[in-house]
Amino acid sequence: QVQLVESGGGLVQPGGSLRLSCAASGMIFSINGIRWYRQPPGKQRELVAGITSRGSTNYVDSVKGRFTISRDNAKGTVYLQMNSLKIEDTAVYFCNADRTVNGKTYDYWGRGTQVTVSS
Repeated sequence: QVQLVESGGGLVQPGGSLRLSCAASGMIFSINGIRWYRQPPGKQRELVAGITSRGSTNYVDSVKGRFTISRDNAKGTVYLQMNSLKIEDTAVYFCNADRTVNGKTYDYWGRGTQVTVSS
């Protein structure tokens, strides 16, 4: 089993910054990658950023140049640095990890942290 806990959300003005954290515990040695998703109010969940076991990263076009995903393997923590925040970034942000056992992949989710961008 893998447990994920997000933190760092809050209220910020447009143009401001926040750093989200995702702390992983349990069978973390078998995690393939970590991703951040978000769900704006009244909209579908979308993939925001991901980091693989090799350390490569990827971002949805709308956050490129503004968001940065990184990891601290010793702490079992992944971060999402969010700069130049826009109103449309308002959402619940979720951490997701995948783990493969005997060729089958399993997904694990945190409960989310609220990010509100408002003037």
